[in-house]
Amino acid sequence: MQLKRRIPVGKTNYKSICRNNYYVDKTLLIKEIIDEAQNTEVMLFTRPRRFGKTLNMNMLQTFFEKTNEDTSVYFADKKIWQQGDAYKKMQGQYPVIFLTLKDIKFSDWSISLGLLKEVIRNEYSRHQELESSQEIAKADAVLYHKIINDTATDVSYFFSLQSLSRMLYMHHKKAPIIIIDEYDTLIQQGFIHGYYQQAVDFIRNFFSSALKDNPHMSFAILTGILRVAKESIFSGLNNLSTYSVLDDRFSEYFGFTNEEVTALANYYNAAEKLPEIKEWYDGYQFGKHEIYNPWSVANYFNRDFTARPYWTETSENSVVHKLLQRPDNTTYENLKNLLSGSCIQSVVKTNIIYPSLNDPQTDVFGFLLMTGYLKATEMGIGERNSYICKLEIPNKEIEGIYWDEVLRVQEESVGEDTILQLQAAFLTKDCKALQGALGNYLLKTSSFYDGLNENYYHGLLLGLMAVLIKSHKPLSNRESGYGRYDIELVPKNSSTPGIIIELKAAKSAQENLQMLAEAALEQIEQKRYDTALFAEGVNDIYKYGIAFYKKNVEIVVK
Repeated sequence: MQLKRRIPVGKTNYKSICRNNYYVDKTLLIKEIIDEAQNTEVMLFTRPRRFGKTLNMNMLQTFFEKTNEDTSVYFADKKIWQQGDAYKKMQGQYPVIFLTLKDIKFSDWSISLGLLKEVIRNEYSRHQELESSQEIAKADAVLYHKIINDTATDVSYFFSLQSLSRMLYMHHKKAPIIIIDEYDTLIQQGFIHGYYQQAVDFIRNFFSSALKDNPHMSFAILTGILRVAKESIFSGLNNLSTYSVLDDRFSEYFGFTNEEVTALANYYNAAEKLPEIKEWYDGYQFGKHEIYNPWSVANYFNRDFTARPYWTETSENSVVHKLLQRPDNTTYENLKNLLSGSCIQSVVKTNIIYPSLNDPQTDVFGFLLMTGYLKATEMGIGERNSYICKLEIPNKEIEGIYWDEVLRVQEESVGEDTILQLQAAFLTKDCKALQGALGNYLLKTSSFYDGLNENYYHGLLLGLMAVLIKSHKPLSNRESGYGRYDIELVPKNSSTPGIIIELKAAKSAQENLQMLAEAALEQIEQKRYDTALFAEGVNDIYKYGIAFYKKNVEIVVK
């Protein structure tokens, strides 16, 4: 029996994958880029991390680059080879400059700058034909040797991309194609680690000299997670076109389409796994295309069809963590709705201003959309290059991120001991312990004026359900029986009890919290909120009535 080729995980060398692995054919991207290059000189593709950007850029390099090897063999059986001679004739005809910044992830600016210089030096060294070329100017020859010998000044590095394109043009008599992968990595790291302005200043000069009005460039392709705005990274670059997750053009080339995942499942004789794959890793909407996370899908097939959060394991999710620490009420309300499984509406700007993410009133849900933590289900055009989008959590894998980060923020706020006490008390119906732990939580996390309405406490309790995320699936505001319960926890194991929570908020100190909690419990009974759990086969159900007034809490259970 012939062994199945494994789908690659983490491999970005196109030639190696074509020789040894199952390859999801994205070569029609080449055709689209050739066509688009007639209209624009610089193309920027923004997609979440691990959605195939680096592999696609290596594929483009392999297709276009002039080498001593006949690289057409890597495309003869691919879709691009069926598109006609006009495209075939461009294969292997260009000098190519290829830089990837994806691994420059350090907390110190000097180390990051040193690594960036090393990336540039390696690219210079890769073009060995320039070392003894008689076609380039003497000044360029001197610069070439200074770069590869690490004796060049910072100013020389500012213009090194432009200079290399000029040298390659002079030597090959053909303007090179410039490919820059993950261009914004250094800027993201600068924002996180405090050297943001230094990173911006360097990248601005580095890019603008090479990409703006450069007669020695055929065209340029850049990838990144975000289109960085207001730092003038692309200042005056009138020949730039950006294609984000909201654009139809090129939308099927980053990530896997439904048809591609179906073909994968059929290849591995695993068509029955498609519903599970869809639940966990589908749900992204890039332009008009439904997209699966390719990193997670590849891991799923290579790990014996085991569903788990593969994509989330590759990042600290610092953006979500920062968002959950924000105090403004609008963000809090939106997060509550997202965790409840509802849509939210938000203005989305494709140009991201990193420093403003620290401002309390900045709506950063557009940032979460661009970085893969949300999907847009509907989109309308707003003002000043913005969109009005309906947003929701795309799939089960990403839903887990929010709950994990909610729990991490809570542990940082009140300590792991309090969280563990809450978890144990909920699962043992220990009212006294639960009331004490919840009261302690309120003391540490809420201001005296926070608890003014039931909606606030609903969001707070929903967030607290992260303590039970390993054993239960939290739901909120769903229909059951004769109404809508506040919070329900569906057990993942039939031996674990289900939980229903109804809450009330007193409007004055004169209201009796004990009676209010009992009224909440009675509401669960009268409106048969346990109907949905019974339908799920859950017979052991804990019912909690909880009443709040400011930082005071009263709990009854049945």
